Amino acid sequence: MTAPEEERRVQDAVRRHARARAFAEAGDVISAVLSDPGVQAARERVEAAETELGLELCARLQPFQDRYDQAVAEGDAARLAEVCAGKHGRWGRICVLPDGHETSMEEPHWGLNSEGRPIAWVGSAPDDW
Repeated sequence: MTAPEEERRVQDAVRRHARARAFAEAGDVISAVLSDPGVQAARERVEAAETELGLELCARLQPFQDRYDQAVAEGDAARLAEVCAGKHGRWGRICVLPDGHETSMEEPHWGLNSEGRPIAWVGSAPDDW
């Protein structure tokens, strides 16, 4: 291995180490914030509001869930591609409304939670939130 190649290999290793350490530190900070009692209480209030709104919208939006379920059962990729990409991963939520509904229908995301109950939410969260 030439000296420039060795130097590049060392620099790449240092960058990988620094990045891994930064991600680990960020994860520690996020965990500390999410475990705070005030944050947990706020999360509980948000979940209650999302559940209440989901129930209020159920009668009007259930047909979208039915279409989604049918598309999944039939493997209808074209119809599934038209569904909103909104998700809230940690709670098993998948929005079943048409893509772009947030602006065209002025509706929050809507679907069923992991227990099968109607839920509505604003915005999307990463799968591990």
